[in-house]
Amino acid sequence: MMSPKPISEDRGSPHFRHTPLQIIHIIGNLMRIWSVYSMYQYLSQTGASVILFIFCCLVPSTIIFLLLQKPWKGRHLVNTQVVPSVINGGITALYFILWGKGLKSCGPLRAILAEYSGAVLGVLSAVLYGRRGQIWKKVGGLIAMLASFYFLSQGWAMATYSPFTFNEISDSEVQTEPLLSTTDMVVPILAGILSALRRVIARRVSLKNQLKRRLHAITIASATCFLFPVAIWDIIMGSSSGSSIKLPFSSWAYFSTILFAVILIFYVDSIAEERLHMVFSSPRHLMVAGGCIIVMEIVYKMDFSLLGFLICCLILGFGIYQATSLERGRKDSFRKSDTDMLGDELQMTTLPT
Repeated sequence: MMSPKPISEDRGSPHFRHTPLQIIHIIGNLMRIWSVYSMYQYLSQTGASVILFIFCCLVPSTIIFLLLQKPWKGRHLVNTQVVPSVINGGITALYFILWGKGLKSCGPLRAILAEYSGAVLGVLSAVLYGRRGQIWKKVGGLIAMLASFYFLSQGWAMATYSPFTFNEISDSEVQTEPLLSTTDMVVPILAGILSALRRVIARRVSLKNQLKRRLHAITIASATCFLFPVAIWDIIMGSSSGSSIKLPFSSWAYFSTILFAVILIFYVDSIAEERLHMVFSSPRHLMVAGGCIIVMEIVYKMDFSLLGFLICCLILGFGIYQATSLERGRKDSFRKSDTDMLGDELQMTTLPT
């Protein structure tokens, strides 16, 4: 008799099964960060309005999300789901405004890394619900995160100002960014906290994946509505001051922001959270974003110090790890309880009836 072919251990391992999803996650983040660098280059060279640019990107994004998800079809959405999604739209609109302002003033590298400041919500959760031993651990993580942002504002990730750069820069095409004060980093840090808050609200409101996508379409639509009067006011103030209004149409920054920074990244982060168990404010996500930033800094010939950037990322990753320790413990306990319950159910099904 022919013996059955042995099953390869690599094919059955979860790492092998998750490899395509990890590749999709890396490519999605690379395209999103590419669009951020394109947006920064466009805004810095043309001097276009950040609010008007974001509003023009959100309008077609809203139409695409509504056509894809069709929140008016399927199971009826109750007010306890729609109202928090609309409120979340206001938080999302404020996040886009602050993040766009921070991108224009601080540069893409510091604006992207400042998004991970949402991990400070873990410190707040430890103060409200955690143990006293966890509080000091999270406070230490918060101090490490603030130290990383301070080093970034002082130009540690830039070859011109980094204390770890020993060679002189002779390339005239290198784009040099100015030094920042500690208060200048407050805007992108607040944007990162708002970004984490809107993700928390979205998780609390929608437990199912399909429902989460439908409610996200409502959130983006409400964010566009909240941004509409702000964009109109920005146009009026720009025309009254005599400055020209530059619309972002027919530019690569405009289309890449719509496709990659708003639409694609939502589905990529959803896959990473549902299948890879990788949330945004995590050291694993920071590692992927850090690799993509290194590629974009080299491609766009930015003023970049690799060693200083790695040191800042290591300090930031350590702070995020400490700040989210309680949440990881809860997730592990939940997964262990789920597997124990599943094992009990399997044992019950094997009993004779």
